Amino acid sequence: MRFDFELPDEDATLALGARLARALLALAGDALIVRLRGDLGAGKTTLVRGWLRALGHAGAVKSPTYTLAEPYRPERGPAVVHFDLYRLGDADELDAIGFRDYLAGGATCLLEWPERAEALLASAELDICLAAAGAGRRALVDARSERVAACLATAFEDAP
Repeated sequence: MRFDFELPDEDATLALGARLARALLALAGDALIVRLRGDLGAGKTTLVRGWLRALGHAGAVKSPTYTLAEPYRPERGPAVVHFDLYRLGDADELDAIGFRDYLAGGATCLLEWPERAEALLASAELDICLAAAGAGRRALVDARSERVAACLATAFEDAP
């Protein structure tokens, strides 16, 4: 199931992240892998910020460019771990930073630059691709499992 969204500004990107987080709350406690694709500056971290805010996280949300992973424990829902794999040397490093441990604990793993470890991320259930579109952005949201598709079908029944 695919959805296509026009995001005219940062607020729209934050709102999409929030809407996705709320839609997927029904899966809380079950591990979820979300691949975030897009060029530098496409809005991936902004989308993650909206996601976390919707779950009650009030602190800073920064790109984990140098740390590779930033874990969050929001007020509602599962633990969320924001990964930035841009500087990943090879896919094996993902295990060294605890990726499988986070999954075993039922975390939602949001991964920027997933192509750096594609073989390990084959079980991703949600792909989000952000790209520049005029003065704003365009988001393609692709549910890759039945359970994620069911959650998004209800949340986005009014989407194009």
